[in-house]
Amino acid sequence: VQLVESGGGLVQPGGSLRLSCTASGFTLESYSIGWFRRVPGKEREGVACINYSSNSAVYADSVKGRFTISRDNAMNTVTLQMNSLKPDDTADYYCAARYSNLCTPSYQSYDYRGRGTQVTVSS
Repeated sequence: VQLVESGGGLVQPGGSLRLSCTASGFTLESYSIGWFRRVPGKEREGVACINYSSNSAVYADSVKGRFTISRDNAMNTVTLQMNSLKPDDTADYYCAARYSNLCTPSYQSYDYRGRGTQVTVSS
């Protein structure tokens, strides 16, 4: 059972990246999925979350209007589309799965967590 993030990399300010979170060993359809990020020396921050009904998505104020979370249960994948990236978006990004239809900003409340993918926004 694991979650694997992919799609990170180096991008210039104003650019876009598409992160994917893929589950193996279990199906995501009964899980709310959150994306979190962490900068060394700072607390982990909740970025976005989508519930398993896909009728609710929440975003951190810092990414509203720029990031979009979506899910494809048939592919067992949740995607975070990140546009208009800024240097402040540089971080390690993690996805996490919670067996609930409710999102929460508490990373420890999630049942499964990935190992992360690095995003660097720099010119």
